Amino acid sequence: MTPQSLMLNFLGLYVFDRGIAVYSGSVIDVFGRVDVSEDAVRSTLTRMTSRGLLAKHRNGRKVYFGLTSRATDVLRDGERRIWQKGAVNRDWDGTWTLVGFSLPEGRRGERHDLRSRLQWAGFGPVQNGLWIAPGTRDVTEVVDSLDLAENVTVFTAQHAKPTEAADLARRAFDTDAIAARYQDFLARWRDPSEAGPDDLARQLLLHADWLDLVRQDPHLPAELLARDWPAIEAEQLFQSLATRYVTTATPLAEAAIESIEIPAG
Repeated sequence: MTPQSLMLNFLGLYVFDRGIAVYSGSVIDVFGRVDVSEDAVRSTLTRMTSRGLLAKHRNGRKVYFGLTSRATDVLRDGERRIWQKGAVNRDWDGTWTLVGFSLPEGRRGERHDLRSRLQWAGFGPVQNGLWIAPGTRDVTEVVDSLDLAENVTVFTAQHAKPTEAADLARRAFDTDAIAARYQDFLARWRDPSEAGPDDLARQLLLHADWLDLVRQDPHLPAELLARDWPAIEAEQLFQSLATRYVTTATPLAEAAIESIEIPAG
């Protein structure tokens, strides 16, 4: 887990939608609980500010950090993935989004960037130059940001015999690796007592761990996966712990975090 990943989850838990900026010293204190050094915290805050994710606010000699609109969008997407989309796809309508592309060898870098962005968006390669994802996915931003509209074809379709949906899922996605990541999560969090020195640290690590996990998950339809798909149990465990930590970690956060109100917008 990188300091920036932890930082985004901290901001999502204690700054997002609160109209506040937090004192840098408070952030250093909280991150010390998860063994992130002061230098790493300051470097992360500086880097995120230069990238337009954080805005500095001064109150006397103290520096506070608040969210920019860009950071708010990122955190809102994280909230959607955790609490709305979830880890288990039970609403598949049988359609697939297909992305076909052809780029010559001389444009290898652009091809690599496109593949990376498609993978992040939940697509997998079913064959050379053809990537798929379950359901209807909007890849306009991916294509436009790479200026590849003339090289990419996007459409939705349904599979047909002799092709089986489960075979498509296995060919395009490494379901064993996805399952293994959920099993690792379960092994780490079934007994969270050693995950951190207190529940504030555990809450931060839990959310960062879970968000990283679901962001790597292509959200394959449950009907195409094993009945004991570990994402089901893992999501139940995450939600149970997250609910517990709302009660136990919040008082610790209120004692540790110094903040100021900032004007809307």
